[in-house]
Amino acid sequence: MSYGLPEARADAAATFGTEAFYASLGRAFVTMCAVIPVLFLIEAIDLGVGAGRLDMAGGIIPRRLDGLDGVLFSPFLHAGWDHLYGNAVPLILLGTFVLAGGGKRFVLATLVIMAVGGLGVWLIGDPNSVVVGASGVIFGYLGLLVTRGLVERSWWNLGVAAFIGLLYWYQLYNILPTDQPISWQGHLLGLLGGVLAAILFRRRRPKGQPELHGRTTLTDI
Repeated sequence: MSYGLPEARADAAATFGTEAFYASLGRAFVTMCAVIPVLFLIEAIDLGVGAGRLDMAGGIIPRRLDGLDGVLFSPFLHAGWDHLYGNAVPLILLGTFVLAGGGKRFVLATLVIMAVGGLGVWLIGDPNSVVVGASGVIFGYLGLLVTRGLVERSWWNLGVAAFIGLLYWYQLYNILPTDQPISWQGHLLGLLGGVLAAILFRRRRPKGQPELHGRTTLTDI
């Protein structure tokens, strides 16, 4: 019996403990580490052209047409170095495990998270605010990993989400209304966007295809 190679390789990469799994995880980590310097470069440019100018131009301004483009640009902008530092590590950690599940799924899931979180903020956010930052995407990745673990019965996804949740439990209250200058709407809606993305882009096993277990090695013959 033979397996469709793309599907089989994807299954192997998603199976904890296989060589393909660790290789996929390593590539994802390197990719996410390469994304962070880009965010720092954008922040440096923002400071160079005048602090906050890029934020005003590319941030989400709720219920204003000139702030709608922030749905696309705001995750790449931050309100200072402290804001960026606070997002960099969880973005690398969560993004690595989301990306390890497949490049195409990563891109599509990220777009869904950005759309749900960004449009939601534009609709219900404070109209006197300008919303920037990758934290909505970060919460989206957290929601995606938890939901993916449930719908795909992937214990390692659940384990990763639980571990990172323990590391950053003090941030989880930011999905609730607060008087602080924090977009709880973006966090909550980003989380829901991640849940939706995990359901939309869940891995479906073709009928009749046997499940790969443990350290199964795939070879071309």
